[in-house]
Amino acid sequence: MKQSEAVRAEQRAPGGRPQATRSAAHQPAGAVPGADGAVNSEASPLVAVYRKVLPKRLRRAIAGRYSPEMRRGIKRALTTASAGRPLSQVRGSALTTRRRSLITASGGTVLTVDGRPRVGFVEDRLSPETARRANLGAVAAALEDADIDYFCVRSRTGGATTVAVSTADRDRTLAALQKLCRTLPAYFGPQHDGDGRVAPAYPAAGWRRHARATSLRLFWYRTERTRRLVLGPENGCDIEFWKPEDGRLTAPRRNDVTESVAADAPAVQVAAAMFTAPGGTRDVSPLMVRTREEFTTVLPHDVTFPVDVVYTWVDGADPAWQQRRARYSGDAYHEEAANAARYANHDELRYSLRSLAMYAPWVRNIYLVTDDQTPAWLDTRQPGIEVVSHREIFSDPGVLPTFNSHAIESQLHHIAGLSEHFLYFNDDVFLGAEMRPRDFFLGNGLTKCFPSPALVPFGPPSAEDVPVSVAGKNNRALIQERFGTTPVRKMRHVPHALNRHVLTEIEGEFAEQHRRTAAQRFRSDEDISIPSSLYHYYAFHTRRALPSDLPYVYIDVSRPNAANRLDRLLLHRDKSVFCLNDTLSTEDDFEQRTGLLHPFLEAYFPVPSRYEMHA
Repeated sequence: MKQSEAVRAEQRAPGGRPQATRSAAHQPAGAVPGADGAVNSEASPLVAVYRKVLPKRLRRAIAGRYSPEMRRGIKRALTTASAGRPLSQVRGSALTTRRRSLITASGGTVLTVDGRPRVGFVEDRLSPETARRANLGAVAAALEDADIDYFCVRSRTGGATTVAVSTADRDRTLAALQKLCRTLPAYFGPQHDGDGRVAPAYPAAGWRRHARATSLRLFWYRTERTRRLVLGPENGCDIEFWKPEDGRLTAPRRNDVTESVAADAPAVQVAAAMFTAPGGTRDVSPLMVRTREEFTTVLPHDVTFPVDVVYTWVDGADPAWQQRRARYSGDAYHEEAANAARYANHDELRYSLRSLAMYAPWVRNIYLVTDDQTPAWLDTRQPGIEVVSHREIFSDPGVLPTFNSHAIESQLHHIAGLSEHFLYFNDDVFLGAEMRPRDFFLGNGLTKCFPSPALVPFGPPSAEDVPVSVAGKNNRALIQERFGTTPVRKMRHVPHALNRHVLTEIEGEFAEQHRRTAAQRFRSDEDISIPSSLYHYYAFHTRRALPSDLPYVYIDVSRPNAANRLDRLLLHRDKSVFCLNDTLSTEDDFEQRTGLLHPFLEAYFPVPSRYEMHA
């Protein structure tokens, strides 16, 4: 296959979203869906004005006087009243009429993005990485077809790719790209010079303002089949014009590697993933692009080692599992409890895996640790995912079966084939935006931890403590004795970055406490919580971890304001990680919680991962 043919084969691959721009997913204007599938109560311009104009103290006073349900009803009424669907439909119809032949020939469709009609493309596998690859492929193919030399640049921004062209080829480049946009309708994205406008690039008139620009951004809007998610400018392709001077080409702005390159140095061919998925990806693409040797350099902050993910999961509604639990706990087992909400499963694991597929393509393998259970929908034939039995990882199989999450977590580093560096997920933790390995690890292998503002109470464990506080106090006692400091903060409910060697060291350093925890079939007042807390403090004190932070939110879905908070999260999509926990619900609340969580998760993660069996 010719190089230009390989590039063109990638032009129509799916959509995206960057690390640098957290609110990069566009929602359609008008009746934006909310967490429960109805109108999003946070989407009204009037609600936005209310939040902007009224001081926070006054808003809190109002919130304290009226129930969350009442406030949500008022916001919904305002949102419905200000949706403006008729005008949006008229604009969309006008665009379809004016550009019918272009839209039809390109295979596009009309989307409503931020209140405006836009030409977009429907993709089966929508993700940030594939969007960048498609956008870069389209630009590279146009330049190659016009016989224009270019090279890809490692940019500082996390989302868009960058292609460099000499200013001597500016006019030819603009002509080639304008020709491309006449057949594949693209848009100009916001510029680094402060111009935040998005404008169509398919009319010839739009190119005049870029005649002397030092850079411009092209992108294509992409959506998935349900139209719940639209991705655009943040994953575009920047075209930079480098100035020839004294035998070198000088960059118009800073990048991650060099200010200039030799003008006559040969280009090298590399896989496009070097620029579209710097952390790596399992998606093997034939797309090759040009770059210069300088941009293939491995930098100190690059994470080049493999990273796996480990989940622990239980199907608590499984009657066989409930019978085993009842037998060992001494509790009576009741047939009617088989489908009780006591062990509610809202399919969180399915959507957590979707979040990984979309926002962390660099994950090598996923290990699902279970009590010989497998979700009915999980396609275990897919490469990159493996179900691991407790029997395979416990040093002493005689302590099984176990129903103690602390015990199970203590054995994760025994998984055969697990990478030295890995992330530990609970199934109620989700990636809400694109992330990179360096969000969790340093290039030298150090792990990052994310302390919470929540505090572990002082004093010894007591009957009044919840299990997490009991384990936190036991962790603290070990750190105090070993290092002389007093940990007081819990850790956030985020993916935990871990190192197998450090976990093995902890198992030896605190052998007795480690063994007792692994031997407890149910949570006890002797437990330590290793991967979610003790590891981070131990690794910090031994200079192998450091505190960090990331955009994050924890939502207790049993709280009265949960629906409003989910609506805001879905509308803005501005958190890198979020945790949806349920601490207070009873069996009677199961259907209500499912009715809230399932539509929200389906709206946030509408693209099935390859780990799901086809219906």
